[in-house]
Amino acid sequence: MLVAIASEGTMVCPHFGHCESFVIYDTDSKSFRSLPNPGHQPGALPAFLKVQGAELVIAGGMGGRAQDLFAEKGIRVIVGISGNISDVIARYEKGELRSSGAVCSEHAHAGTCHNQAD
Repeated sequence: MLVAIASEGTMVCPHFGHCESFVIYDTDSKSFRSLPNPGHQPGALPAFLKVQGAELVIAGGMGGRAQDLFAEKGIRVIVGISGNISDVIARYEKGELRSSGAVCSEHAHAGTCHNQAD
């Protein structure tokens, strides 16, 4: 399975649409690759990650429309996550990640979404 993690360097990005890149983690081969964010345009990122083969997206904050679009594409979403990507993957593989279900409703807080709760 391919997991896409919204990232800022080695950390989970607090706001999905404004991340610098997506770390794609393959749970079968345990390999990582990084894809630059092609740009924050409404509806574009769910389609982009679907084409990449992502079946799960992990992020800090994410808007409701993006969450709905991922659901329509059959991609699961875990939001409200923060921390180092390697640690987050380890927690995911142990079954310890739980989505907060939080929905970001404003873009003004792009780098400081406060809907995070591991």
